[in-house]
Amino acid sequence: MTQGKLAVVVLAAGLGTRMKSKLPKVMHAVAGRPMIAHLLATVAALAPERVAVVIGPGMDEVAACVAPHATVVQEERLGTGHAVSCARDALRGFDGDVLVLYGDTPLITAETLHRMLAMRRAAPHPAVVVLGFRPADAGEYGRLVVGEGNSLELIVEHRDATSAQRALPLCNSGVMCIDGARLVGLLDRIGNDNAKSEYYLTDIVALARADGLPCGFVEGAADELVGVNSRLELAAAERILQDRLRRHAMAEGATLQDPGSVFFSADTVLGRDVVVGPNVVFGPAVTVGDDVEIRAFCHIEGTTIASGAIIGPFARLRPGAEIGENAHIGNFVEIKNSKVENGAKVNHLTYVGDARVGAKANIGAGTITCNYDGFTKSLTDIGAGAFIGSNSALVAPVRIGDGAVIGAGSVIVRDVAPGALAVARGTQMELSGWVEKFRARKEAEKAVKK
Repeated sequence: MTQGKLAVVVLAAGLGTRMKSKLPKVMHAVAGRPMIAHLLATVAALAPERVAVVIGPGMDEVAACVAPHATVVQEERLGTGHAVSCARDALRGFDGDVLVLYGDTPLITAETLHRMLAMRRAAPHPAVVVLGFRPADAGEYGRLVVGEGNSLELIVEHRDATSAQRALPLCNSGVMCIDGARLVGLLDRIGNDNAKSEYYLTDIVALARADGLPCGFVEGAADELVGVNSRLELAAAERILQDRLRRHAMAEGATLQDPGSVFFSADTVLGRDVVVGPNVVFGPAVTVGDDVEIRAFCHIEGTTIASGAIIGPFARLRPGAEIGENAHIGNFVEIKNSKVENGAKVNHLTYVGDARVGAKANIGAGTITCNYDGFTKSLTDIGAGAFIGSNSALVAPVRIGDGAVIGAGSVIVRDVAPGALAVARGTQMELSGWVEKFRARKEAEKAVKK
């Protein structure tokens, strides 16, 4: 064994038939990120020398997701031992530690994997270290059979276990850390004389013990080892990860007024003294600065919010939104691919798309930037300190100069000079006595019909 070297094999060839989906199982998202991407982010914290992902035929989406890591195809699904054997070329000449992980187990932590590595690297240097756990319902998990001195003697699959073995509380997660110098030799000796006629990776424990080699185990928390094979289990994993993300946000200095109703993506970044109201959803790629207030019922994705801004309630910030310092984005406002500069206010019932809103500009209620003509999207540029009256339509491409004022109800189709007033609406007419005459005529028409 070469001390400190690490390779990782991720098994991700499962069809996930219980998901009832055309999407490969490991590509289903938890907190806005595919399960296998969660696992690989955890693996990256271990700084492995090699990573190989075992996929099934036709899983091009998975291969693209895990790139630049190597992928190997398991043409026939003949069990976990066979799956790891498919990666032997990727492990050729490697004699360090080999971690075997599962793409549908996205919640395992780097801390737990470090504990496994520490046991593997400490005397008596077990040939295999297995991650065990104690679920509330052991169900059909395989069991770890432990001998004297907490040595691991055997892993028995549930279908092959005796009633006494099924009563054992310590279950097999499937995660293993193996001596890379011995791995191929152990794999070559795995048979398929079992209830499923599959090649079980778990058999290497008994093989190693038969060779007089020590094996050990580390216990992990059950909520780290939730495997996802159905939509119900996907929802369970989502709940666990959301609770982690909420706790992390609060530990880092954010206030969540109703934590259970706030949903994060795995990459959400909140600054300190951020206040998040109830029922806020953060999609992928959101960064929030310090001292921001996000009021109830906002949906935010692909957005950067600078310090001191106030968002919502009921605001929708879409990808490409950049909200400047101390800007205000109010109720029923949608911002998409636009920069709202420092101190600008967009407070009511407004759509701003493909635009720049200059510093300290004020956008009135009901304003829309008409950014799409059915073929192309164009830019609306609103200068610093401009005032856009309520119920205005700015037809892009158009530029509103610094300090300009747009009269309420205007449809602006041409550039407006800095400091100018632009009004573009029909002339108001007033006909004295018209209502009384109109009513009399209508009453007469109604009488004739009778």
